[in-house]
Amino acid sequence: MNLVEKRRRGRDVLIVAGETGETDLLTTTLQLAGYRVAETVGSGAEGIERITRGHFDLVVWDAMLPDLREVARGPRPISADLPPVLFLITCDYLHTLLPVFGRRREDYVTKPVRATELLARAEILLRKPGTGGDEAVAAYDDLVLDDTTRQVRRGTRPLGLTPAEYRLLRHLLANAERVVSKEQISQNVWGDFRSSETIDRLVSRLRQKVNGEGAPLIHTSRGFGYWLGRARA
Repeated sequence: MNLVEKRRRGRDVLIVAGETGETDLLTTTLQLAGYRVAETVGSGAEGIERITRGHFDLVVWDAMLPDLREVARGPRPISADLPPVLFLITCDYLHTLLPVFGRRREDYVTKPVRATELLARAEILLRKPGTGGDEAVAAYDDLVLDDTTRQVRRGTRPLGLTPAEYRLLRHLLANAERVVSKEQISQNVWGDFRSSETIDRLVSRLRQKVNGEGAPLIHTSRGFGYWLGRARA
């Protein structure tokens, strides 16, 4: 058993998914990686009920469940120690993704689910801030990213990033003033290959939020990739 498997051993996962085939696939993928699937349920209401009365280290939640919107509008569990949630959703419905618990530790993977991306996102959600060689707070100039609260601000202005934008900015901050390729961005944001157009759109959205009315911090290196820092003379 390697070190990663040892860390995963004993972590209880709740799967909230409506299709038996999807539930079986998620269960097998997680168990083979060393996680323990404690329970599986088929609706958002059941998921809320299980979380309220039980303890889980991670929830894998199908965001396409019919009752997701009802659950999001209804009463929410009151707890200071709710587990992180990894949503599953198709690209076409990303704009409808609603935070079910209104908390900070949430992320998503797109369907059809790829095992490598699912496990990579789960490991990041379960990682304690400031461990694994990562710092809880990353900053450049007046741009600050806080892994503890999952909040980002430029000066006093909160940026309100999506999970993918957050992961991209985190990667750019970790490589400040160095050019990162689209291949590196694809691997660090999604865990697998994405098209050049998809990466360009993500960078464009992040650039608009980060740069705003201030001095530009995200730049294009034609033919090479992108970099974060003050404009070079």
